[in-house]
Amino acid sequence: MKQITRNAALIAATAGVVLGLATPLTASATDAPAPLKWTDCEGDGLDPRQRCATLSVPMDYSDPDGRKIDIAVSRIPSEKPSARRGALLMVAGGPGGDSLGDPSGKGQKLPQEVRDAYDLIGFAPRGNSPSTAVSCEAAHDDLALTKRLPWPAPNGSVTESMATARRMSKACARNGGELIRHISTLNNARDVDRIRAALGERKLSAWGVSYGSYLAAAYGELFPHRTDRVVLDSTGDPDPVRAERTWLRAFEVGVEDNFPEFAKWASAPGNPYRVAGTAAEVRPLFLRLAARLDREPLPWPGAHPAELNGNVLRQTMLSNLYDPDDYPVLAQLVLAAREGTVPPAPPSPPESALQNYTAVAAGTICNDAAWPRSAGVYRKGVTESRAKYPLTAGMPRNAMVCAAWPWQPKEAPLRVTDRGPSNVMLIQNARDVATPLSAARKMRAALGGRAVMVVNDSTGHDAYLANGTECGDRLVSRFLSTGERPEGDVHCK
Repeated sequence: MKQITRNAALIAATAGVVLGLATPLTASATDAPAPLKWTDCEGDGLDPRQRCATLSVPMDYSDPDGRKIDIAVSRIPSEKPSARRGALLMVAGGPGGDSLGDPSGKGQKLPQEVRDAYDLIGFAPRGNSPSTAVSCEAAHDDLALTKRLPWPAPNGSVTESMATARRMSKACARNGGELIRHISTLNNARDVDRIRAALGERKLSAWGVSYGSYLAAAYGELFPHRTDRVVLDSTGDPDPVRAERTWLRAFEVGVEDNFPEFAKWASAPGNPYRVAGTAAEVRPLFLRLAARLDREPLPWPGAHPAELNGNVLRQTMLSNLYDPDDYPVLAQLVLAAREGTVPPAPPSPPESALQNYTAVAAGTICNDAAWPRSAGVYRKGVTESRAKYPLTAGMPRNAMVCAAWPWQPKEAPLRVTDRGPSNVMLIQNARDVATPLSAARKMRAALGGRAVMVVNDSTGHDAYLANGTECGDRLVSRFLSTGERPEGDVHCK
């Protein structure tokens, strides 16, 4: 759930379908994937060794001989064929993100022994361009991050959030086509197994980050004996009924876990972006400023929306708690707004990319599990959340697009279980705004003896080779390269 994932965060989903362990849907014998034909990749800044291919998969796995869609796949081969073990699928966050460029990017941060052991594989999940793409063609205003994440009105009202959900859902029903109904985590996992088969691999290793860890866990449930070594990095609560809706609610705890770290940084002597004299002063300062901007927004030319209001400040806080390196962005906004000014408007992705990202996120989350339809459910939740967690102002329990989604999920939500091979390692930071440790522990409990967990005494989202610790990185790298795991869960400082 980083960069565009960080920009778009979560959409969410909830109860209403029958519980049960998901199982693979059957496909005809004639529908086995053909070997991939590798060609040059499109895009800038890619490693010249990276090659790309397109894989055809069923749009609807219950009708495997029906309409096909394309899945874009990328690869950088093992750097030492004599040491090659197999393929490592890099699974991006979101939902809505893709890993097509990851073999050239974060994959090159992997230690040499891991790059020797694996072909590095990326892909664009169904619906994501340049795979067969979807768009809801939503109204421009509804693409603002403070709409895609459901910040309530300053008085806590959910009325506008419900109206936004209805508009977005109607746009998706009108413009999303048949494909948007078949975008889900379980179908993504089925696509992953088609990728495995097209690569000619008997088993597949995976490194899933954020939502990608949920997808990797889903693959392990549907196809347990086709998994080799699985790393779940920065993972959320795999609630078997509410699915991603629990991730939205996790922001309450995630912000509370992380804001004190920002406060210490923002009050440190010598910090050019110092906003207060002590850490204890930062929280009340932020809350007062947000309340003032609720009452008196500042024009912000070039931004989306084109004003700095309280919810834009809150969303900036949330976005920039993902990575301590981004603390200066939040501090500069606080300093400017306190003086009644604004910094230059932040860059925004192209609208076509936002449209695609938003549609894939909505399709995945709303099709994974059903949401309550009653505004009263959200009104009650927002009221409780605002009282207990004022920094997030009720957003984590508010209504998103799924509250008005025009279709019911086609399958029961994913249930992560302890049935399957013991080949999973979780890596988690103690302070993670998007996937807090308390949520990751629920994934750990669900997996039981299949997994061990490494907890870094560290701050930020994305643990392995990013915001974690040298100790945690070393343990994950050793697992990927040799298969060796600690005998039990480990705490790394």
